[in-house]
Amino acid sequence: QVQLVESGGGLVQPGGSLRLSCAASGIIFSSAAMGWYRQAPGKQRELVAGITSGRTTYYPDSVKGRFTISRDNAKNTVYLQMNSLKPEDTAVYYCNVAAGSTWLPQRGWGQGTQVTVSS
Repeated sequence: QVQLVESGGGLVQPGGSLRLSCAASGIIFSSAAMGWYRQAPGKQRELVAGITSGRTTYYPDSVKGRFTISRDNAKNTVYLQMNSLKPEDTAVYYCNVAAGSTWLPQRGWGQGTQVTVSS
């Protein structure tokens, strides 16, 4: 049974930083592509960062240069470092196992972690 537990969210001022963590269990983590996704109120869930098992990364233009995804296979954990945060980054952030070529989420969702960017 796959379990994904996100943490690290909070309230931050515009321009600030946060580091999110996602601990995964029930999968062969080192072989899995992982993605970070977010869902803002009234909007569809969207991919914000992806990392393959070989540590190739992908970012959409909306976060490129501000967000960095990384992984620690020894801890079965994927991270999302978010810098220069903007109010439009406010959302619930989730991680998931991702299909390597499309980044489509492959498993059920965890509880997510709320990120609020506001002054």
